[in-house]
Amino acid sequence: MTVPLARPPLVLASASPRRLELLARIGVVPDRVLPVDLDETPRKAELPRELAARLARAKAEAARAEAPEALVLAADTVVGVGRRILGKPADAAEARRFLELMSGRRHRVMTGVCLIRPDGKRSERLVTTILAFQRLTPQQVALHLDSGEWQGVAGGYQIQKRAEAWVRFLSGSHSNVVGLPLFETAQLLRGAGWLRP
Repeated sequence: MTVPLARPPLVLASASPRRLELLARIGVVPDRVLPVDLDETPRKAELPRELAARLARAKAEAARAEAPEALVLAADTVVGVGRRILGKPADAAEARRFLELMSGRRHRVMTGVCLIRPDGKRSERLVTTILAFQRLTPQQVALHLDSGEWQGVAGGYQIQKRAEAWVRFLSGSHSNVVGLPLFETAQLLRGAGWLRP
């Protein structure tokens, strides 16, 4: 009779409460949360998808340096309109500019997901969701800014809150827009033998 190998501890390299909530939906509770503080400034001419993948990898590698015995999961979500990257707004004025840019048109939400095993093997996914907002009225924008829901999130909105009422089109993963594509994340964890089939 073979004894199953013990699973390594799972470390989530993120301070996002949304990612913890999403993981809990699929029965995944990290053994440790290890936020990583990185400079998230895009490089010159860097595309949104390149930034999401690079930051997810960098977060995973930084957390692995502190927890080499663990299975490290990291993610980074970027909102893009064309080649333009909409990060976390610095203030309400920037959040307003982002909303006005996305109003009535399509944008993309990209999340890079990176998993590093204790042996150093790295697995990655990049997931893109396409959305279109209705044309936003000045009143909608003002209410959104007053709510504070724009703070600390890429693009200045949270789809699981009031902004969901603006979405007239969505193609792809809804959980990706919240901050972690669950299907792809579960695949990575199964591939590493951490999540049972």
